[in-house]
Amino acid sequence: MKMKKYIAPSINEAMKQVRAELGEDAVIIHSKAVVKKRFFGLVRQKNFEVLAGIDEMGHQGTAFSEPINYRTIIPVRTETEKNDHVSDLKEEIAGLKELLQSMKQESVQSSLPEEMKPFVDYLKRQDLNDELIADICNELAAYAQTSSKIQKQEMSDIAKKILKVKLQSLPIGGLSFKKKYVCVLGPTGVGKTTTIAKMAARSVLEAKKKIGFITTDTYRIAAIDQLKTYANLLQAPVEIVYNFQDYLEAIKKLAHYDLVFIDTAGRNYKETKFVNELKRLISFDDEVESYLVLSLTAKEKDIESIIEQFHEFPIEKFIFTKMDETNSIGPMYNLMMKYNKGLAYYTTGQEVPEDIEEASVEKLLELLFQGEWK
Repeated sequence: MKMKKYIAPSINEAMKQVRAELGEDAVIIHSKAVVKKRFFGLVRQKNFEVLAGIDEMGHQGTAFSEPINYRTIIPVRTETEKNDHVSDLKEEIAGLKELLQSMKQESVQSSLPEEMKPFVDYLKRQDLNDELIADICNELAAYAQTSSKIQKQEMSDIAKKILKVKLQSLPIGGLSFKKKYVCVLGPTGVGKTTTIAKMAARSVLEAKKKIGFITTDTYRIAAIDQLKTYANLLQAPVEIVYNFQDYLEAIKKLAHYDLVFIDTAGRNYKETKFVNELKRLISFDDEVESYLVLSLTAKEKDIESIIEQFHEFPIEKFIFTKMDETNSIGPMYNLMMKYNKGLAYYTTGQEVPEDIEEASVEKLLELLFQGEWK
């Protein structure tokens, strides 16, 4: 048997290397996480080591005919090392599941009739995740067994049916007007202040609410001036907050208003210190309705890291901005379903208050399939 060791930053990447070099008949003999410590143990670099083999005498196996060996070379572990090992195992298993899901999806897609494949390619271009595409492909494959030919509209109807079931379990829609304070959170550059202005303008013009503003974005003078400009147009007061005591004073001053919008500072919220700073500044109690604003032009992995930093905040819905600046909106659906969060609004430009849409299941389904595929 020909054997070779592969080292990669993830189990998924290691498996891809095995398949590329040894083929589909390769057998996984051994797998483990390898952690190297640098700079007196303060920085840890983790890789995955896979030992794979292929029977050169012609014995046919499968890529996963042998169980994965998760034994570690460290006989005795500290509590930290145990926790790290558990984390490594979870990541390794997740990588294997992802690889198996990908292989299964490729198998289903290859069996689809030719007229269905451009539709699947369209879903991929929209960056819909593999799991959702696999669910849609399975339904398309089942349909293909009962029909000799499928029309474009039928394909999109099948996909919509799958997505509708998943979306209906999430809270979809704009401001509830059940809570007095509306806190808008998010990283720098996503357009929070403009989004707040759009929400506030609609609250005044359509819901006839008397509104006020609180801003904690004291890092940028331009941000305060921008909010004041919108507030003047809406004849609404703005309270500037530097600390928690200022926040309590602002709440008192705006006590007789129907709705108070809280604009937070745009920071790099991948850094925990800024998240903790936000916790100390604002009281996220039962009277506050919180939204996390995210840009559809950002990388999905970067958005995920931001969402995970906000996991302790009572966020029920996302707001996605810059839809007009991207050609793929699949990440919007991926993130909603992964984090079990709903959608309040999505924005399509800079005009206030025009370029904002309140989300609904029907609108979201139409959005994904408004493009054309050949």
